[in-house]
Amino acid sequence: MLSRRDLLAIFARLAITAGGAGMILSDPIRQKFLFGGNSGLAFGESYLDELIHSAPKARYWKPLTFKDSGCPKEETIIRCFLCANGCAIVNGQRGRCRTRMNVNGELRSLVYGRPISIHIDPIEKKPFYNYLPGAAAFSLATAGCPLSCKFCQNWEISQSSPEDHQVPFTPPARIVAAAHTNKSPVIAFTYNEPTVFTEYLTDIAREAKKHGIRSVLISCGFMNEAPLAEMCQTLDAIKIDLKGYSENFYRTVCGANLQPVLKSIKQAAKSRVHLEIVNLVVPTLNDSDKMINGLIDWVMGEVGPDVPVHFSRFHPDYQMLNLPPTPVTTLERAYNMAMSKGMHYPYVGNVPDHPGNNTYCPNCKKAVIKRQGFFVTEINIKDGSCKFCKRKIAGVWT
Repeated sequence: MLSRRDLLAIFARLAITAGGAGMILSDPIRQKFLFGGNSGLAFGESYLDELIHSAPKARYWKPLTFKDSGCPKEETIIRCFLCANGCAIVNGQRGRCRTRMNVNGELRSLVYGRPISIHIDPIEKKPFYNYLPGAAAFSLATAGCPLSCKFCQNWEISQSSPEDHQVPFTPPARIVAAAHTNKSPVIAFTYNEPTVFTEYLTDIAREAKKHGIRSVLISCGFMNEAPLAEMCQTLDAIKIDLKGYSENFYRTVCGANLQPVLKSIKQAAKSRVHLEIVNLVVPTLNDSDKMINGLIDWVMGEVGPDVPVHFSRFHPDYQMLNLPPTPVTTLERAYNMAMSKGMHYPYVGNVPDHPGNNTYCPNCKKAVIKRQGFFVTEINIKDGSCKFCKRKIAGVWT
């Protein structure tokens, strides 16, 4: 279990300070300190040229070759099948996520091996509450995201382009070695939307598995079925943001669609991976009784009462500085609605030391995990069951 002292010791080794979503590592010296060896970065006239030249071939795409009736020259357009945007990309251009480019008829990943943010967090910060409580999660991100959420707290990362951050190439084995050195039993793909670096994360996860290190995904759930199936085969846990139970909310606030996210949640729930869901409750936009009830009813009907759902507090950020933080009473209302409908593991998120941060036994109602902030202070689970009444507690505990 990760204690405050352990976390401080990790920060000292990393030579970084706590706070924020993660540290943007644009300084090759920091990368060398973390991973060792030659940074391998050649700063030339154009860092983007270097990225394009070194970018490996991406997966999940198909070339669409056509001949313009007024021009004999053929041109190849690529259809990307990674996420639900389904971008059609002409030569020299990129998809909406900004990370995948058509290079002479071949789709390349500009973010493979290019992590721009690395940090070690308690796994509760992801948040995972029913998965390895107290574990240290070696967390990393690249640039890019297929969504454009107006409230994004990591917008400096997610809404940036790969060329905005000059970082050295870091192979998967070096990420795994760094996690092992820092005694992190979990590698977390987080901060931006990790689907955009799916080739990199699955290679890291496969390498990590060889060394007994688990891998988890923190995602918006906007990927297509095939890439999610591959991720479910390589990852151990997935947290998906269900940002609101409304197509209009997704279109106007996130620049996306709801249905692909619901499909991803159902697909993940049917796989072997551990699944948790987060609903960021934004005042006036997705906090109505109708929307919250709809979300709870859908979760209960489609994936069942044992999937943890975090009703998390919104804080003003990015393009939504005009709204206030979510009233705690609103989160408590959502929590109580979920409990009354039979949900076993609802949580109040982003409100430190609230009783809704604790995990309660669905049978005897006693706290089986107590938390203070992101730190676990007490565990009353033995062999996967409540110590008090022996009821099985859904989750991964060892």
